[in-house]
Amino acid sequence: MKKFSIGFMVALTLVGVFVLGFGYKTAPEPNNYYEVYLNDESLGTIRSEKELEDYIDENGAYYKNKFDVDKVYSPKGLQVRKLTTYSGNVSSVSEIYKKISKEEPLTIKGYEFIIKKQTDEKNAEAEDTVTTQSIYVLDKSVFKDAVTTLIKTFVGADAYQAYIDDNQVKIETTGENIEDVYVSEDITVRETNIPVNETIYTDATELANYLLYGKDQTATEYTVQAGDTIENVAFNNKISPEELLLSNTALTSTTNLLYPGQKLKIVETNPQISVVEESYVVEDIESQYTTEERYDDNTVIGQDKVIQEGENGLERVSQKVRKVNGIINYVDPQGKTVLKEPVSRIIVKGNKYIPDVGSTTSWGWPTDSGWTLSSGYVWRTNPVTGKRELHGGLDISGTGYGSKIYATNNGRVKEASYHYSYGNHVIIDHNNGYLTLYAHMSRINVKVGQVVARGDVIGYVGMTGTATGPHVHYEIWKGCDYCRINPMSMY
Repeated sequence: MKKFSIGFMVALTLVGVFVLGFGYKTAPEPNNYYEVYLNDESLGTIRSEKELEDYIDENGAYYKNKFDVDKVYSPKGLQVRKLTTYSGNVSSVSEIYKKISKEEPLTIKGYEFIIKKQTDEKNAEAEDTVTTQSIYVLDKSVFKDAVTTLIKTFVGADAYQAYIDDNQVKIETTGENIEDVYVSEDITVRETNIPVNETIYTDATELANYLLYGKDQTATEYTVQAGDTIENVAFNNKISPEELLLSNTALTSTTNLLYPGQKLKIVETNPQISVVEESYVVEDIESQYTTEERYDDNTVIGQDKVIQEGENGLERVSQKVRKVNGIINYVDPQGKTVLKEPVSRIIVKGNKYIPDVGSTTSWGWPTDSGWTLSSGYVWRTNPVTGKRELHGGLDISGTGYGSKIYATNNGRVKEASYHYSYGNHVIIDHNNGYLTLYAHMSRINVKVGQVVARGDVIGYVGMTGTATGPHVHYEIWKGCDYCRINPMSMY
């Protein structure tokens, strides 16, 4: 009985060993795969990250040829994360690539130049006055060369080169020396992967053209007619004379003669950066003669008689001038020397009282001598707002902050107040069909209803309202309020 029990137990043990030993399975090993995400959304799992990179590069052959690059990269926003999983579900790299190409463009290595532009100089701390744009290039020298080309366009190639070489002609009598040239915007650069659907510049000339004219440039052709001048062609096509010269390089000055049938290119400039040129200028400027009115009780009112013709004088004026994209926006007077005194024009007028009716044929000048016409009655891009508009008057600068502003004709003060754009300003009704406006005064010297004579001090030069520097904005209206005419037509 004992022998049977022992044998039975041994047999049972062997059966257990057999069952347990041969029925055991080894636990599976986890897989190392890669989860692909685009903009934080999963596209699937792949076996090899490098295999995907190579596949993207192979399928970017078109962009390699187009941009002459050696490698094409995955889109921005693509992430590949290592994944350890027991699942065996993986996608092919071609399937993942199809999903990627439907959502985001491929990229290539290059540089992003970020331009931050202040649109409101008087409110520089406000965030909404800063605009930002990016320009993409494959070679940093393309951007550098394009900016240099733009600088030469506004400053002049020869003048800029002389400044760079420190080889400017010393001013003995009159002349101009550049003291500084720079771009006012904050420009930074970084190496980055550029999406292939962005505008990528590989040619400096093409980029310089964009920096000058902007993206939406539209060129038209104008055929010169008999009697045309550069100034009236520009005005009639709503551009400035300077813009006409920039688009037609054969023209070198606003005094160039045009001939009938000549073809001119008409393009509005829209500079993407601000080229600032600061210069010291010495020039001989005519000082306009004044008109002296003498009253004779024995002469009938309206029967004026000139007893002495006027003659302009000549002054040597030195100024520090700042230009932005070729347009004067600040003049700081440095001094002046009288070379020839002006001779006054003397008119004898009937009746010695001061009439509030101005002459229609004789007008005075609103500032002291030594002035510079920083902007005329022309179409231009407003230097403050950036909008395209007709500048409906004259900007007269150069006589200095606080210098006198004169009534240009007899009349009665219609308005003397502050305006958000004109600043401190005066409007005079000359009661002869004409009115005049004087803007940006630092201080007003007359009151509404006051009768003024030509030459009376009505205020002082300032830069209140919308102004980039001290000057007087002078307008002449004919027939009605704000019916502006070119003031120079009255002189």
